Amino acid sequence: MQSLDFIYQRHSVRKFKDQPVDTGHLQEMIKAATYAPSGKNLQNWHFVVITNKEKIAHIAALVADKNEKLAGYIKDEAKAKALRGYVHYHTVFKAAPVLILVYAGPYPTVADDLLAAGVMPAAEALAYTKPNPAVQNIAAALENLQLAAASLGYGTCWMTGPTYAAQEISDYIAFAKEGYFLAAMSPLGVPDEGKWSYPPRKPVEEVLTIIE
Repeated sequence: MQSLDFIYQRHSVRKFKDQPVDTGHLQEMIKAATYAPSGKNLQNWHFVVITNKEKIAHIAALVADKNEKLAGYIKDEAKAKALRGYVHYHTVFKAAPVLILVYAGPYPTVADDLLAAGVMPAAEALAYTKPNPAVQNIAAALENLQLAAASLGYGTCWMTGPTYAAQEISDYIAFAKEGYFLAAMSPLGVPDEGKWSYPPRKPVEEVLTIIE
């Protein structure tokens, strides 16, 4: 294996075999996630792992219900229909043997201090929140987890769409940690698929600028 091959093993998996995930492997994946970089080394992440199939199915139902509720608010029928159309993709985790919920915790930024000072206009102060380091930390951890999963023979799928049902999901699993919110989630399991290929990637030259 070449040094970077483990990166190219990871791809989005939405179909899984009906077999459990080894507990030792699961521990290794979470450990890998915790070795991600985080600003100020706050490690502001928390992972909730669900292995109960009935609970996973119920979470999918919560997402579907919230999708319909939100679509009902949208006056533009085409846009409402489009949102309803996403529900299939937002609930693909329902057949996975494991569902991982990734929560992001508090991360103080200069914007907090600027807003508290009350001198700078709020819109200008809030501009400093755009990098959103709290979520960047979680993203780094989830990427580590998914790379580890792929190297161990498992499939994952990075999901943020279902988080519009974050409150309903958190209430259902009775998870509450002060200042934490559901930022992303991923199904996990042994892939049940034939040959796969990556969607086309933009050429490196298109996304790279080198300044000497």
